[in-house]
Amino acid sequence: MGDWIVVPIVLPAVMAALIVLAVRHDIILQRVFSITATVALVAVTLSLVIFANGHDPEMYALSDWPAPFGIVLVLDRLSAMMVFLTSLLGLGVVLFASSEWDQRGKHFHALFQFQLMGVNGAFLTGDVFNLFVFFEVLLIASYGLMLHGAGADRLKAGMQYVVINLTGSALFLIGVGMIYSVTGTLNMADLAIQVANVASGDAALLRAGALILLLVFCVKAALVPIHFWLPGTYANAPAPVAALFAIMTKVGAYSVLRLYSLAFGDMAGDMAWLAQPYLLPAALITLALGMVGVLAAKRLNTLIAFAVVGSMGTLLTSIALFTPESIAAGLYYLLHSTFSAAALFLIADLVVSRRGQYGDSLNTAPTFHQSGFLAVLFFIGAIGMAGMPPLSGFIGKLLILDAARDSDAMVWIWSIILVTSLMCIIGFGRAGSVLFWKSASVEGEITVEGAKWPVLPIIAACGMLGALVVLTAFGGPVTDYLNSVAAQIFDTSGYIKAVLGDNALAQIGQ
Repeated sequence: MGDWIVVPIVLPAVMAALIVLAVRHDIILQRVFSITATVALVAVTLSLVIFANGHDPEMYALSDWPAPFGIVLVLDRLSAMMVFLTSLLGLGVVLFASSEWDQRGKHFHALFQFQLMGVNGAFLTGDVFNLFVFFEVLLIASYGLMLHGAGADRLKAGMQYVVINLTGSALFLIGVGMIYSVTGTLNMADLAIQVANVASGDAALLRAGALILLLVFCVKAALVPIHFWLPGTYANAPAPVAALFAIMTKVGAYSVLRLYSLAFGDMAGDMAWLAQPYLLPAALITLALGMVGVLAAKRLNTLIAFAVVGSMGTLLTSIALFTPESIAAGLYYLLHSTFSAAALFLIADLVVSRRGQYGDSLNTAPTFHQSGFLAVLFFIGAIGMAGMPPLSGFIGKLLILDAARDSDAMVWIWSIILVTSLMCIIGFGRAGSVLFWKSASVEGEITVEGAKWPVLPIIAACGMLGALVVLTAFGGPVTDYLNSVAAQIFDTSGYIKAVLGDNALAQIGQ
């Protein structure tokens, strides 16, 4: 694809600057520019997926500097899938926000485009330091988006979010410095070669740096014990921002999968599969605590946020097994959980905006405008998040359970996933009955001034739910593609050759 690899980064960056400089005083033009750019991004990333599916990994060297000295972007099936997922999610979010949310604060569309730039850059970069750079780009944009619309609760949650992530950024730099001091490189493909050649006296420093990075990625993925920032942040964020943040935790999961299968995988000698002993128990505990939060939640948005924590536990449980089958299953669940979380946050906002003074509290209240239609949407989203048939969440969990059959931790994995699935069903069932079923027995109806059928928000919410239906209906072809993604992840030679050339693998063990 040549120069097209850089487009998912350059397109939103240019559009963000153009919105700020040229059309910041005209909200209509901002919407037109932002939606047009996001539609174009969907088209470009889809073409990258098609290309990556039929070709070996391909590198783009910025300014034509050769690797490992220059900055490189690498397109393979995994990175192509992730940028396509980001663009689809972004399109739904920008449509929802363009109804009215973008007017509740300043520079929504510019920040939104910068956010897409940072997320896409994190998925495409082939360098650990530039992964840090793109982390900072997406985090800075997310700070502004998190505070969009103001409010005391949002400001408090935003400050916690900022502090936690700034601490993570500081640890990221420390870990990067430790790894570079030992290996002399931060290029991921070059690390895959150099890690196996590290002298025994430097092994402890390399291990410490790698584990610090693992901790940082677990902060981004909201994994125990550093998951506590997510429920408050997501529950208090504006609805379209919370929906967009559904991809943010996946950046952490992607980073774990990319770095610890490539640089610390089979070829890493004593460092092989370094993350596995720490990742699996943390993921199972995260899953359990997330679903306990679902049962205990007293607000709808808090319930959904804890469900996101639990879904990350499920995803990282699958990734932590580090087998081709578990990775393919985890990636299917990654797609599903991203769309289901986004859909629920958007649906929750449609519900809250019609409940007046009751907001998102899980208390019985009179019926409200469009309650029947929104009840159907909530029901579909809830069964998707809980992993009930027939939607893709059920398929994803079955694939994960099947992939765990040969694991030594099979009993724990099966038990926790099945029990927490029941907990999730109970939690969402309770919320649905309070919001919709019990309200039918209460006299009167809540009337909110200006209540109507908001076309764009409903299209966006239905689009996210439609993605779950597509994942279910085309489960066979999707899993076939994901099996090829997992096979390419474990065949690290293709990635290394794309970045460093055909002779690079001969350096291992020298």
